[in-house]
Amino acid sequence: MSIPALILCYVMLLLGALAGLAIYSEMRRRRFHPTASADRIFRCQSCGYVYTDDADVDRSRCSQCGKLNEAIEF
Repeated sequence: MSIPALILCYVMLLLGALAGLAIYSEMRRRRFHPTASADRIFRCQSCGYVYTDDADVDRSRCSQCGKLNEAIEF
């Protein structure tokens, strides 16, 4: 093999290894990364308690004082 062909093989091998490492790292990050919760966040207007409830409810009752509250919009 000629020198340019050896250099090309060496560079391609290193780039392939780097791409494989990047793919492995991304797959591992996705596997152990916590998934986002679909719950909605509520803050009680009366006592200030912050809590979550299911995504399908518009108003939720505070577990501390019992007042109905609207979801927080970010």
